[in-house]
Amino acid sequence: MLRKQIDILAIGDITSDAFIRLKDAHVNCKLNKEDCELCMRFGDKIPFEYVKVVKAVGNAANASVSAARLGLKSALVSNLGDDLNGRDCLVELQRNKVVTTFIRVQKNKPTNYHFVLWYDVDRTILVNHTEFDYRLPPTFHSRLSHSRYNVNGLPPKWMYLTSVAANTLPYHMEIADYLDANPKIKLCFQPGTFQMKLGLEELKRIYARTDLLVVNLEEARRLLGMDEKSDIKFLMKSLADRGPKLVAITNSISGSYLFDGDHYYHMPTYPDPRPAFERTGCGDAWASTFVAALALGKTPLEALTWAPVNPMSVAQFIGSQEGLLTLDQLEWWLHRAPDDYKPKEI
Repeated sequence: MLRKQIDILAIGDITSDAFIRLKDAHVNCKLNKEDCELCMRFGDKIPFEYVKVVKAVGNAANASVSAARLGLKSALVSNLGDDLNGRDCLVELQRNKVVTTFIRVQKNKPTNYHFVLWYDVDRTILVNHTEFDYRLPPTFHSRLSHSRYNVNGLPPKWMYLTSVAANTLPYHMEIADYLDANPKIKLCFQPGTFQMKLGLEELKRIYARTDLLVVNLEEARRLLGMDEKSDIKFLMKSLADRGPKLVAITNSISGSYLFDGDHYYHMPTYPDPRPAFERTGCGDAWASTFVAALALGKTPLEALTWAPVNPMSVAQFIGSQEGLLTLDQLEWWLHRAPDDYKPKEI
């Protein structure tokens, strides 16, 4: 039987998010309106409106669900604990048509569980990544260059590497070895918190192999050790000098930016049909939609017009997956985009 090649293979941690809707807090921002802090009374009882738990999320899980929703064959390499939370996450991924063959269940380890402090339309996430025994599935190990040891008998078209725990430097080198053995695989790297802490030098093999790097503006500055005065073009060029062929920087409601090695572009956000409800997962929706468009044969500029549509929809719901669009739905919104919704060279 002919088995379909996997379009996007996401690698990263899975979690459940408990959204705690705060009602008694405030936000303090600096004059640039970017460096903001969520403030609550210290040593007091803080009332909240309600809690909603969303299963099987996280950067990689969100990307795999996003790709599957857009009609691509999507798989996930990850780890779960042998607990009820982990079993619930596995069921949720399968419900969303994500291939879960490469998810390992590890005994005596808890499945990740994060707390999302949700105030107004934005959120602060309290994270605690379980330090699993990270390694690629056995089918990836032996004779890496031989096709029968690849996923489904074929290497995936795209690998989407994102957030994992702090004990994963050897794991990243194992991934780099696999990519070296399979040069046709394209890599999207959306670094998470601990990958940021590892820095550019420790992960230089990953950055050198990256076809698409996606970070937000604050992350770009942090990676490069630059301040808020740094020019967006300089940030993108500096990141591209580390190896990525395409560099994308998102900047919330200010839109997104793309550098293809020759030209710099700015793309506006897709206009919200109504005020945003909650913005968790918008960055994942942007990055995964961009990759999905490339996997479907779109050009980088076409992908740049696709990418902001899914975040617009995600922001209308609680959590990072409920608002993810199907391909028909995304194209419906694209056909109704305003005239000024297009990339502009800067």
